[in-house]
Parts: sequence; structure tokens; C-alpha cells
Amino acid sequence: MMLRRDYRRSIIFGTAAFAAVFLFMALAVFALLSFDAGASAAGIMDAYTLRILRFTLYQATLSTLLSITLGLPVALALARRKEFPGRIWIIRLMAVPMGLPVIVGAFGIITIWGRQGVLNSALVFAGVDEPFSIYGLSGILIAHVFFNLPLCVRLMLAGLERIPGEYWRMAASLGMGPVSVFRFIEWPAVSRLIPGIAGLVFMLCATSFTLVLLLGGGPAATTLEVAIYQALRFDFDPQRAIALSVLQIVLTAILLGLLAFLPSPEAEISSLGRSIRRFDGKSTAARLWDGAAIVFAVFLIGLPLVAIAVSGLQADLPRLLTAPVFLRAAATSLAIAMLSAILVVLCCMAIIGARQAVNSRRSVAWPLRLLSAVLGAGSSLVLLVPPVVLGSGWFLLLRVFGDVSFYAPVLVALINMLMALPLAMRVMEPAFTSHFLRTGRLSASLGLQGLSRLRFADLPVLWRPVLMALSFAMALSLGDLGAVALFGSESFVTLPWLVYSNMGSYRTNDAAGYAFLLGVVCLLLAAGGVSRQSQSARASI
Repeated sequence: MMLRRDYRRSIIFGTAAFAAVFLFMALAVFALLSFDAGASAAGIMDAYTLRILRFTLYQATLSTLLSITLGLPVALALARRKEFPGRIWIIRLMAVPMGLPVIVGAFGIITIWGRQGVLNSALVFAGVDEPFSIYGLSGILIAHVFFNLPLCVRLMLAGLERIPGEYWRMAASLGMGPVSVFRFIEWPAVSRLIPGIAGLVFMLCATSFTLVLLLGGGPAATTLEVAIYQALRFDFDPQRAIALSVLQIVLTAILLGLLAFLPSPEAEISSLGRSIRRFDGKSTAARLWDGAAIVFAVFLIGLPLVAIAVSGLQADLPRLLTAPVFLRAAATSLAIAMLSAILVVLCCMAIIGARQAVNSRRSVAWPLRLLSAVLGAGSSLVLLVPPVVLGSGWFLLLRVFGDVSFYAPVLVALINMLMALPLAMRVMEPAFTSHFLRTGRLSASLGLQGLSRLRFADLPVLWRPVLMALSFAMALSLGDLGAVALFGSESFVTLPWLVYSNMGSYRTNDAAGYAFLLGVVCLLLAAGGVSRQSQSARASI
């Protein structure tokens, strides 16, 4: 139930927020398509573009297969070994790459696998003449596995831990061996999750930008997004950038469509609620196999993180912290991150409020039902146009008005806001919906509306999910290089751009220090969001 004035206000604000998001994206796409349609259409079909498309799909397929194939044994081992030393910390370690800026993780990977890294130094010491090269397809695959294997493990582990305890008692009473346990119990629980996990990982790898920019190693290992950036930043070939942008939008739309048609996981199997106790995996061979899988994952994920910390602490942090370029970059990054986070929270609140207003009425006209559906899908619509494509469109749109770098801070903040919108909606909408169902009728009966309702009924309960979305949005914005890549310059420097420029000019020690500081800030913001989420969950219980 909602008062008439609140109902109208919510519909207007939600529609305005969606219209602003759609208009920002549509203008960027329109600028791309209208710049030179004939040249862009012809450029899509040339050999260079098709070669980049093939490599984009090829590396995404290999990265997905490696992440799933390597993550499955680790998830099975963690599900089986409840008593493994430090298991809870290993699971928490899996969450670190998901909150780490991509450029910081890439720096840690280069420190371990690079030409002067730990691995190659050991190979040279052992007498190997040709050390391993991190640049090219091999480096892209290693980096993608570093970021996506933990995601696969956590999602598959959650599915394995939902298997009812009765299954394990039945397996023990039937004397089922490890092959039978995997075939009849573990695989059915995991197999229904793998299509969705694989689709998500493939989408992330196909639209990867920062990792390929740093580790691609030239035209032979370039994806569509990096090629768009190179066409505008280095070659200033708008026709090429437009052709690649159109192809990137088409590819992203196809991937999102395929993800929508993937089979959803089956509902959780009913259980009697008994404690889960497993009786399998008691043999020495099974223990060694599980231990090796867990140790492999710890080293794969932990070594780059340790390298980031060690390299960062060895840098001259007091000098870096007081350097004018760092202070300017930090102020710029924090201002952009705060503006982006505030905008995304306000946009989410407007869209959620409009959907609640429509759903609060028993009989709703079909235009309003259509509006609610469009608003619900609007947060996912932003995934259709990647940040580099949005930046390219606005670059072409604003260059006729003068120096584009003048508009760069606001543009980067808006693009980062759009990229954080799907995550913020997932965080805020369930909490807002359940709160409205509990308090909507009471607030209406008391005449609470507008700011009064927000102050007395909503904020005392909903401040945790709001702050959580704010923290996540700030962390994403602080660590993002994709939106700022086109606009970074001496006059417009953010923390990720500072790390990237120092890596490019071979100031490795300074890059290590800046990467360490950026990683710590982003992880603290992400950890704060997670802790608020757990507090909110405990409070609701």
C-alpha cells in the first residue's frame, strides 16, 4: 500500500532515472553509428577485425575451460575436507581476487610470472635458457584463471554444501566408492551449476580489457575492447574504433542472450535438517589428491597477493604518499568514486521505488506493468555496452566541443556508475522489497510519505544495504581502468592510471607501492560491504 502522492512521485523518479541511464548509453551508441556508418560497416568484415574477434572468443573459451576444469577439483576437495587446516581462511582467500582491482592483480601476476619474476628467476638459476613469457595468450590465461577460478570454486562449493546429509548416509550404507559418489551425488549437484558459471566466466573473459591491455603482447593477442582503445588512443582511427565497437556490442548482446537462455539451477533438495557428515574420502590417496588440489589453489592465488604486499612494502611508501602526483590522483579517484557511488545508490532507490509502487497496487494497467518489467531489466541493460565502447562514443560526441579531458572526470564517474548499477541493484532490491512488504501498509496508515517516511521508517532499517552498495560501488570505481583509459593524461590522473603509467615507464618500485596502496583501499571497502551484508543477514534472522 502506498499513498497517492508517494505513488506518483516514485513512478516519476524511477522513470526519470531509467530514462537518464538509457539516454546516456543511447547517445554514446548514436555517436558511434552516426560518425561514418559506411566506413564502420565496411570495417567490420576486414581480416584484421575478424582475427581480433577469433582471438577474443578463443581466449575466452580457453580461460573458461581452465577455470572450470581447475576449479572443480578444488571445490570437491574443500567440500570433502571440512577439517583441512585453515579451511575457512582458504575460502576467504578465494574472495580476495573478486575485490581486488584488476590492474593490481595483474601487477602481482607479473611479479611472479614476468621476465624478472620469481618463476623466471628460478628457471634461470636452474639453467633454463628461455624463461617463460607472461606476455601473450599464456599470460592472459594465467590472469583470467587467477581472477575466475576463485569465483568458480565458491559457486560450486556452495552447491556441494547444499547436498542433504541423508545422501552421504545412504552412500555409506550402500558402500559406494569414490567414482560412484562423484557420479551419483557430487556431479548432479555441480553439473546444474556449471552452465551458468561457465557463461558468466566466458562473459567476463570476452569483455576483459585491463588484463589484455597489460599482458596481451601485441596485435597477435588483442581483444575487441583493447583494439577499440588502441584505435582511438594511439592510431586515432575513428572508423576502425566504430567498426570494433559495433562488433563488441553485437557480441555482448549475443552473450547476454545466451546467458538468459541457460538452464537455471534446480531448486534445493528437501532435507530432514540433520547435520552433514561425510564418510567418503578416507583413503590416503584421496587425502593426498585433495590436499594437492587445495595447496595448488592457495599457491596460484596466494603467491601474486604475497608478491603485491612484499613489493609494495619494499617501496618508499612515505615518499609516494606525499608525492604531488599521488595526492592529485588520490583526490581525483576518491571524488570520482564518491560521485559514482552516490549516483548509483540514488538511481537504484528511484528504480526500486517505482517497481514497488507498481507492485503495491492490485490492479495495474498494462503500461505500468510493462514499465516495471523494463525497470527490472534496466540494470542488466548497461552490461550491453562495455565501458570502453561508452567512452569511445562520448569521446567522439564531445571532441567537437573542444578538449575532451575537460569533461573526463564527470564522464568517468557516470560510466563507473553504470558499471556498478547491476551489483548495487542486487544488493539493495531484496532488502528494500522485504522492508516495503513489512512496513508499507503501516507507513501509509500513519501518513508517512516523502522525506518523513525516508527518515523515520526506511533509513533506520535500510542504511546497511545502502552503505554496502556504496562501498562496493566505490571499490569498483577506484580500481577501474577501463573508463579512464581513453581520457588519462598528465592533467587527469587516477590511481589505476598512475599504476599503469608507472608500469609502462618501467618505474617498477613506484608502481608496486601505488598498486599496494590501491589494493588495500579497495579491499577494505569491499570487506566493509561484506561485513555489513553479514550483519544485515544476522539482524534479519
